[in-house]
Parts: sequence; C-alpha cells; structure tokens
Amino acid sequence: MVKMMALFPVLRFINAFTFVKIGKLQSAKCKKILIAPLDWGLGHTTRCVPIIRYMLSLGQHPVFAGNEWQRNFINKSFSYIETIHLDGYNVRYGKTNSGFLYSLLLQVPRIYKTIRAEHKWLIDKAEEAHFDGIISDNRYGLFHPGIPSVVMTHQLEIQSGMGSMADKSLQKVHYRYLDRFNECWVPDLAGTDSLSGKLGHPEALPKASSYIGLLSQLQATETPREHDNSLLILLSGPEPQRSILSALLWEQLYHYMGKIHFVEGSATAETPKDIPPHITHYKQLNNEQLLPLLQNAKLVICRSGYSTLMDLIRLNKKAILIPTPGQTEQEYLGKYMQQQGIFYCQSQKTFELSRALAAAAQFPYRSIGAGAASFELYRPALDKWLQRL
Repeated sequence: MVKMMALFPVLRFINAFTFVKIGKLQSAKCKKILIAPLDWGLGHTTRCVPIIRYMLSLGQHPVFAGNEWQRNFINKSFSYIETIHLDGYNVRYGKTNSGFLYSLLLQVPRIYKTIRAEHKWLIDKAEEAHFDGIISDNRYGLFHPGIPSVVMTHQLEIQSGMGSMADKSLQKVHYRYLDRFNECWVPDLAGTDSLSGKLGHPEALPKASSYIGLLSQLQATETPREHDNSLLILLSGPEPQRSILSALLWEQLYHYMGKIHFVEGSATAETPKDIPPHITHYKQLNNEQLLPLLQNAKLVICRSGYSTLMDLIRLNKKAILIPTPGQTEQEYLGKYMQQQGIFYCQSQKTFELSRALAAAAQFPYRSIGAGAASFELYRPALDKWLQRL
C-alpha cells in the first residue's frame, strides 16, 4: 500500500505530459478527486465503484473517504487505491416502522452535527491533500468554496411517509443542501424508462442538475447459457433490520431443498451453525466475487435499495424484493417496481418463502429498456467535469 502511494507523485508527473485515450483524448493533467459516499447501507459505496474504475482507467487519482467497513470494501475491489478515514453517519433503524421513524427523529440533531463535522473535516483536509475536485454521494457537508464539488443523489423528491406537505417541506430543506454544491448528478435515466420514479423526477430540479444514467458495480461478462437454478439471497442495509431479515430467511430456507447462495452483506455477521449442504454461506463479497453468483442465479431475494436495483437491471435478473421496514424510499421503490411489472415485492412482515416463489413464477418481469449503454452515460459527464477542473 505504501509503495503504491509512493508512485502517485510519479504518476501525476507522467500524466502532465501524457494523453490517455479512452474513446477520445482526455485532459492531460492528472486530477486528484475525493470520492466520499454515505454509509447508510452499502449501496452508496458500491455505486461509486464504476466511477472509481473509470477514473483509474483515465490515469486519474481518486481518493476514497469512508469509515472502516467502507474502506475495507473498496480495498477489496481496488487494492492499490488511496483511502482516508471519514466517520459515517451511523444511522440505525428501529425494529418496527413506527420505531424507525421515532429513532430517526431522535437522530436528526446528531445527523446535523455530522454534516457540520464533515464539512470542517473537508476544509482542513483540503489544505493538506490539495484535491482538484470532490464527488460526494449523499454526504451534504462535503462541499468546498474553492474546489468544484458534485453531489450525487437519486432522492430529489423525498418520500417521508408523512404526507405531501411533509414531503414538500423536506424537499425545500434538501434542495438548500444540494444547492451548496456546484453540480448535482442524478444516477438515473431522464426519460420515461426511469428506475427511480418520482424520487428522481420531481416537478422542479435543483440547480445545475443532470441525469448521468445508471451506475452498477458489476461489469457483465458473457451471460451463461443456462442458469444453475440457484436461489441467491443478497442482504444489505443497516442494523438491526439486516439481522432481523437474515434470521427470518434462515428459518424458512432449511425447508427449501434447492441450491442456495446466502450472502449476508456484512463482514461482522455471525456464521449460522449446522448449515445444510445445499446452502453456501458468505459474509460479504466484492463485485468480482458476487458477479458469477448473480449471473448464474435463477432468482434473487434482496432489499429494494436503489443500487441493488441497478445491479439487477444491469444483469437482467429476476428478483423478489423485501423493502427494509420503515425505510420509506425502499418501500416506495418496492411498490413502484411491482406496479411497473419489473420486480415482485413482498413485505418483510408477511414474508413467506413458498408464497413468494409461487407468485414470482407468475410475475411478468418486464424490462425497462435500460441496455448496456444506459450504464455508460456517466462517462461523458465525468469527462466534461474533469476537463473543466
């Protein structure tokens, strides 16, 4: 790691005189870009993977900032990338819908404090690190008065679950934070074949907003001709709901005799005892390890997090969605996906594996028409931004 970091000054010198061509000539100067995603689940981190990967292919110098588990995940995908520790928001969920809303309200003062703290952190760190640009994924304190700063979010019309008046009030507050950045990137398609629905398509956009297409950590290889008929369980999200769903699924999976791959989505998850031979258990996988499991799976059971949906669309997979209870964004997306005929959705409270599998077998699983090109649209947007730095 130290040896690789020692090469960065050399790389920056070389790139000052060298053009890198990826489809077209890029800016000659190597840019040092801070990339920092929210720690509210793994999805914000995984959707930064294609941006980091593309920057590295251009000879740029991305610097990843996150908490310990975020940095560990990124280091598994990019063993040589420079990372910096940045405390997360550490938002926790209640065990019920009402418990979540109540616990979230109690955490609001601490969230505001975290936003102020990360802004101060950035001001201090920028003097030392000399960043050329900043890409923040839903971290609202990471804007800088002297450095071009981008915020990335798909939640422009927040669904609070408390009515339209509350949604509009929250949107005004949200836009005030977004407008502190120079640009706002929305990871979705601009047209009717959108994935985020009204979340990412409000009546009025924030200033300097643009749709950059879909983002997925996965790079699809040739799709296998035949699936292995496996059931892939792919968990994610903050505690305690991740563990609650894990326990619920384990109770029911022992009676399912088909081949199962169970991915906990947590490096600290406990390994269950007496795992039957038809179930293969994993704690956490990086994108290279996860890709073959997803490609071979006949069906996926997972949360309805937005980044997970983008990964599923990328590989054209069928899935059963189980929204995190009380997380209104996931509940909206799960309902929207089912209404659009894209993915089948069932609530965690009433989830029964046998019933869900029977319903999924009759579900249409309509394509939204998002081809491979939809996952490359961020590249020209990133090219233009880098050239302006």
